[in-house]
This record gives sequence, structure tokens and C-alpha cells, in this order.
Amino acid sequence: MQAFTTLNGLVAPLDRSNVDTDAIIPKQFLKSIHRTGFGPNLFDSWRYLDTGEPEQDCRGRPLRQDFVLNLPRYQGAQILLARDNFGCGSSREHAVWALYEYGFRCVIAPSYGDIFATNAGKNGLLTIVLDLAQVEQLFREVEQTKGYRLQVNLRAQTVAAPTGQVFGFEIEAALKERLLLGQDDIGMTLERRDLIRAYEQRRLQERPWLFPDLT
Repeated sequence: MQAFTTLNGLVAPLDRSNVDTDAIIPKQFLKSIHRTGFGPNLFDSWRYLDTGEPEQDCRGRPLRQDFVLNLPRYQGAQILLARDNFGCGSSREHAVWALYEYGFRCVIAPSYGDIFATNAGKNGLLTIVLDLAQVEQLFREVEQTKGYRLQVNLRAQTVAAPTGQVFGFEIEAALKERLLLGQDDIGMTLERRDLIRAYEQRRLQERPWLFPDLT
């Protein structure tokens, strides 16, 4: 996955609480056996007037003109500003894949569904928790300012607004390292390949009867 260090991104505001993973990526798209291709169906039932199906070409589908991601001013947004309990509901990783493939690299909200936040970190999507008053302030500023952008610095753990105001955020050290390095679980395991090989060789020597095909 792509490393996350800093981001100067356009912000799109999703002014809804308790957005669950079925709204982020509806259940019919879970039939896909692929890990990609979910971006066009992000918030499918909110973005489109018809019902989407897996592997459908979305380019000609009728749009809901009042949905935030369909508004011209938010095209190309990389930061999603959300309300409390974002990503609640079922534990589908597809929700994170859809957000990431659409182009979001960061979500800012007062709170998240626990499993969603875990899935996000493992797939390169930074979830930042700010307190309710700070999120409310950002919603006001985004609404008042076309082209509103935030600067996110993961190493410094800060979010800087155009006004010069800086918000700090907390993140687990292990998750921070994972995002800075751009490593998923497999990548982190491969970083220790030499130790793993040495362990397996030692087991083979100490307990050869466990590996009859190798002795």
C-alpha cells in the first residue's frame, strides 16, 4: 500500500452521523471476488438515482445532484469530513477499499466504528479523531469556503487549517509506523523474513520428525 506522510487535500463534508458500512458500499457489491473496482460504487445508493450492480459501468448512471460527492466543488477531494460513529455496522473491508479507490486518503470524524478503523489502518486510510467542537468548526469552514483544503502531517500528528489553526491528533505508534512505511500485514511480516527462516531452520534441526518430507 502507499505510504502516508503528508497530505494537502481538498475536503468533502459528509454531514451525517452513524454512516454504516452498508451505506459506504452496499451489500450487492460484496459478491465480487476482486479486491478492486469498488470506487465507482462508493455511497452507491446516495450517489445514484438507480440501483447499482457489480461490474456495472457507472459512467452513464443518473446522479443525485444534491449529494455532496456529486457537487463540482468537491470533485477530487482526498479528505472526507464526517460525523460521529462513521463506519459502524458490519466488518466489511470493502468499505475501506471503496473509499481508498475513490481517492480518499484520510477521514476526519469525532469517532468511528472500531472494526472500520482497524480495517482502515491496515489498508492505508488514515482515520483522524478530533473532538466534536473541532469537527463542527471544520464543517462550518468547509461550507463557507470553496476549495477548502487541510494539511495533514502524520509524522507531526497535526491537521492545519487555511486559517493557520493547527489541531493535534493521537494515533497508536504501531499504526503510525505502518502508515508511514506503507506496509500492510504481509509487508510487515516480510520485514522479518530472516528471523522467520532462522526459526524454521532451527525447528527442522531440533524436531526433524515434524518434517519427514524435508529430511
